[in-house]
Amino acid sequence: MKSDDSKPLFTLSVAAEIMGVHPRTLMIYENEGLVVPARTKTNRRRYSQKDIKKLQFIRYLTNKKGVNLAGVAAILKLLSLAEKNRFDLQKPTFPDFTETSIV
Repeated sequence: MKSDDSKPLFTLSVAAEIMGVHPRTLMIYENEGLVVPARTKTNRRRYSQKDIKKLQFIRYLTNKKGVNLAGVAAILKLLSLAEKNRFDLQKPTFPDFTETSIV
């Protein structure tokens, strides 16, 4: 059985705890359009495992590579564009990035 990593599971506080950041940090990322979580009927944020992986990459870029949020947005856009054309640029460009397991 394949796990669905795009299913919105984690609340803002749980996602922030997983990432080791303040919830406000995730809200800033959302305001910048870097990671936009799903919303419940009551408008509560829900992050998927895919969102968490993306957040881990954003933290890697900002903390380890010193990239500002505008730079992160540009990098994510380029990686997304490459992915649409079936190129994986993330691994060859950032070989020292490793995702940490959530569960």
